[in-house]
Amino acid sequence: MKATTTTAEKKLTPQTFTGVVSSDKMKDTVVVVVSRFVKHPKYQKFINKRTKIMASDIGNTKKIGDKATVEACRPISKNKSFKVIA
Repeated sequence: MKATTTTAEKKLTPQTFTGVVSSDKMKDTVVVVVSRFVKHPKYQKFINKRTKIMASDIGNTKKIGDKATVEACRPISKNKSFKVIA
């Protein structure tokens, strides 16, 4: 019997989402709206689903209407678990 350690060698990449900044009124925080186009499980109709993500933006570099890419990170506060990377 030979033990394989290939599962331990895999690197996990954090979740990333791309969306539009909808609010930049807080200090070092932006709200990014991420849209998905999914099929309804029962009615089979395609619908738009939106998710609001609060992300850390040190220095307030993003403004309302800008495209932003956010990445999952450790919890920064009660509502913030993402950071702006682009």
